[in-house]
Amino acid sequence: MDPMHARLVAAARDVARHSYSPYSHFAVGAALLGDDGGIYCGTNVENASFGLSLCAERSAVSRAVAEGVTRFRALAVVTDTDVPTPPCGACRQVLLEFGPELEVILAGRGEDVVLTTIAELVPHPFTSFTGADTESR
Repeated sequence: MDPMHARLVAAARDVARHSYSPYSHFAVGAALLGDDGGIYCGTNVENASFGLSLCAERSAVSRAVAEGVTRFRALAVVTDTDVPTPPCGACRQVLLEFGPELEVILAGRGEDVVLTTIAELVPHPFTSFTGADTESR
């Protein structure tokens, strides 16, 4: 794993400690690398009304957008599972909006790391933008 990927995984692992997951007990941490070089982290926040829960990936996107960053290069997602777990469908769609070329690093509690891209995770994306539109973001 290259040093930047290792930094993202470490940041995601660290923020997962703050997960609010009293219902699923499934802590997730996400760390996004913005085009500005900054790392933006988020964790999952559950709610008794499950539809109101916020995934770690969307939490990280929200944090970055709140700080004015809307383009991302890489994402690390860390879970406390034996096998690395990819983002859910809703998160994949949100990530695609802000990083159509996004690298995705998936890690669990072990040493196994899966490297993929948002394009591989969303092979037939729902988009309303063209390549030219994404450059204005």
